[in-house]
Amino acid sequence: MAVIYARPPLPSEDVRWRIVQGTMRRQGYSSNALIETLHAVQKAFGYIDPVAMKFVARSLRLPLSKVYGVVTFYHLFSLRPQGRHTCVICTGTACYIKGTPALLASLKREYGAGDGETTADGAMSVLTARCLGACGLAPAGIFDGEIAGNLTVEETLDRVRAWEAK
Repeated sequence: MAVIYARPPLPSEDVRWRIVQGTMRRQGYSSNALIETLHAVQKAFGYIDPVAMKFVARSLRLPLSKVYGVVTFYHLFSLRPQGRHTCVICTGTACYIKGTPALLASLKREYGAGDGETTADGAMSVLTARCLGACGLAPAGIFDGEIAGNLTVEETLDRVRAWEAK
């Protein structure tokens, strides 16, 4: 005898939830669809909040801790709305040793945004990644999707200032 599992109701009437639900349905509500579903949430809403994590966990019949663990492990997922521009700084061992703390300190000092924060005007989000896989370019960062290596404090700030000029 098959067990019938009732799907949780959508968190709201927002049509974006139907897109997320469609992603899960195409994958048969399989727990293996977690990352694809989280990408759908991120694409639809711009970030993944606690409501979304709970909905995904219930829908895919996964512990909330597993969903939270995946969201916080991958730097492409965000727990908060992002700024118009994104600056991701690598915190891997090679990058850290070659200057990551100074890069992050300069962004905090100049723009008031540290790791996981967005500037007050919503212009930029500063994120960190455990490793970008670009150890030979240490310290490395990603500025609006473009990787940059051998960063100095001045070069990091220059890249951010270029966004202000646009």
